[in-house]
Amino acid sequence: MAADHTRAPVLEALADYRREGRLSFTPPGHKQARGADPAVREVLGDAVFLGDVLATGGLDDRLTRNRVLQRAQELMADAVHADHTFFSTCGSSLSVKAAMLAVAGPHEKLLVGRDAHKSVVSGLILSGIEPVWVEPRWDPERHLAHPPSAEDFDAAFAAHPDAKGALITSPTPYGACADLRAVAEVCHRRSLPLLVDEAWGAHLPFHPDLPSWAMDAGADICVTSIHKMGSGLEQGSVFHLRGELVPPKLLGMRADLLGTTSPSALIFAGLDGWRRQMALRGREIMGATLDLAAEVRAAVEEIDGLHVDGRDDYCGPGRADDFDPLPVVIDLDGLGITGFQAADWLREHRSLIAHLTDHRRIGTQITLGDDRATAGELLAALKDLARAAPGPAPAPRVVVPSPSELRMEQARLPRDAFFGPTEDVPLNRAAGRVAAEMITPYPPGIPAVLPGERLTEPVLRYLRSGLDAGMYLPDPSDPELETIRVAART
Repeated sequence: MAADHTRAPVLEALADYRREGRLSFTPPGHKQARGADPAVREVLGDAVFLGDVLATGGLDDRLTRNRVLQRAQELMADAVHADHTFFSTCGSSLSVKAAMLAVAGPHEKLLVGRDAHKSVVSGLILSGIEPVWVEPRWDPERHLAHPPSAEDFDAAFAAHPDAKGALITSPTPYGACADLRAVAEVCHRRSLPLLVDEAWGAHLPFHPDLPSWAMDAGADICVTSIHKMGSGLEQGSVFHLRGELVPPKLLGMRADLLGTTSPSALIFAGLDGWRRQMALRGREIMGATLDLAAEVRAAVEEIDGLHVDGRDDYCGPGRADDFDPLPVVIDLDGLGITGFQAADWLREHRSLIAHLTDHRRIGTQITLGDDRATAGELLAALKDLARAAPGPAPAPRVVVPSPSELRMEQARLPRDAFFGPTEDVPLNRAAGRVAAEMITPYPPGIPAVLPGERLTEPVLRYLRSGLDAGMYLPDPSDPELETIRVAART
């Protein structure tokens, strides 16, 4: 029987809860906003609290006989051509860990693209999985990493035939995409699973002009953040499963190991409503979004000093295989300012918030939530930025290493370095020592230093100069980077 995508089981259950006037003597303790602080209610609105009910024993009965969540997940799976879908209220940071744990265990090998998000590294630390790093395809001119190629994964499997599978990130936060069909074929030739961190690709299944989506490309598990490029709430993530290489019950068990026993019905509702929206009108919505992004790209390109990274910049031999145009990444090199400076100026002077920032770019993603009014504000602010730059303060120089200098030796397992004996040493004495912490420029959240890597001068110089230039490093134990945590010498 065909799936009925006009239905939204979670939203319908919330409406029933309210209509039937159920009186709960369970958590959450605010009791449908009645106990919430008045100032909080004024800011958030009572609708937030009215939708905040127990998933089991509230949204559904104590035995989940109405299968509210299960039906919502089945509809999501149907919408994106997956066999099984799991909802997560802990973001794709949880989803990708569950996927990894379903494929490999302590001291087992997993091929991982080195441009992975910090959540993947956290999964390595928690699990004890041994990463086999597969190098991204580096663009030395633009200082950008694109996803590894199928040939790169093939060579890594040949060198490590005992690896349990592979994990790739596609699209990247910059919009660069891998040839997932080719990477999946490399894995399946060995009867091994492909995991895709597609956190930035929630929109991909819904328009033919967008890059191929992981489930259609043959991936086994795909992780997607609905809150990034979709209309779900923050922390709303799904992970999908297809094929026979990973048992669905095993993946569910691994997710249960990590997930909360108090999931948010609000986040579930956001996931459910987004699926209905896209299943019914996704092609129309994404078509309009693509048209708007094309207009914005053309208009930004006309502003002196600005360049919009496009397909010709990212795709070609030795670079990415495909390209998502919606991140709208703007190169500021012609203005002589950094992305950090541009983001700060836009927020302070135009109340406009850019997402991705690096030493020469900002990301200004266009989503289904944008229209000509928001696009107009963005373009006006960028024109003002171009007129104001470079201003009285010259751009601080970020010393970006060459691709060969960026990569450091993995001297120990991430878990062993992270949990073993450590000491803090001055940054200028850290070269040659084994890192015991992550250091991650954020966003986009791709670690420059991993636990277990042997530190080198070029990487330390990059981080020090980046911090001085305005780079945000949320995870080192010393936020000022005067010291760095390393494995103690034994």
